[in-house]
Amino acid sequence: MMAGVDLVMVHYRGSFFPDLLGGQARVTISPIPSSIDFIRAGKLRPLAVTTATRQEVLPDIPTVGEIIPGYEATAWFGIGAPKNTPAELIEKLNREINAGLADPKIKKRLTDLGGLPMSMTSIEFGRLIADETERWANVIRSAGIKPG
Repeated sequence: MMAGVDLVMVHYRGSFFPDLLGGQARVTISPIPSSIDFIRAGKLRPLAVTTATRQEVLPDIPTVGEIIPGYEATAWFGIGAPKNTPAELIEKLNREINAGLADPKIKKRLTDLGGLPMSMTSIEFGRLIADETERWANVIRSAGIKPG
C-alpha cells in the first residue's frame, strides 16, 4: 500500500521456496532465518530488509524504509505461558530465557541466522504484543481487510 504496488498474494500450505527457487514465484517477503542459507548459497538475491535498520547479517542490503520512508515490518518470536501461570514461575522462566539470550554462543548463533536477540521483562514483552497488535490492526483497517 505504501509503495502503491499491487502484488498478488499467493498462499502456500507448505514452503514457497521450491516455487521461488524454481522461478514460478518472483518475489517473497521472508524472515531472514528462513532464507539466509539460500542467500549465502547464492540461490536468492535479497533486495531489502523490512526492519527499521540494516541487519548485521546482511549489512549491504538496504532497508525498505530507505526507499519507502516509514516502512517497517518485523517478524519476532517469543515464549508465552497460560494466563494463570504463577508470577514466580513467569519470573523464573523470564530470567532463564534472558540468561540464554545473553550467552555468547547462543547470541552468536541467533545473530548468524539473522535473528536479533532481545532480552526483556514479561511486562515489556506484553507491551510489545499490545503495540504490534494495534499497529497491524491499523494496517488491516486501512486496507479494508475483512475476516474471510
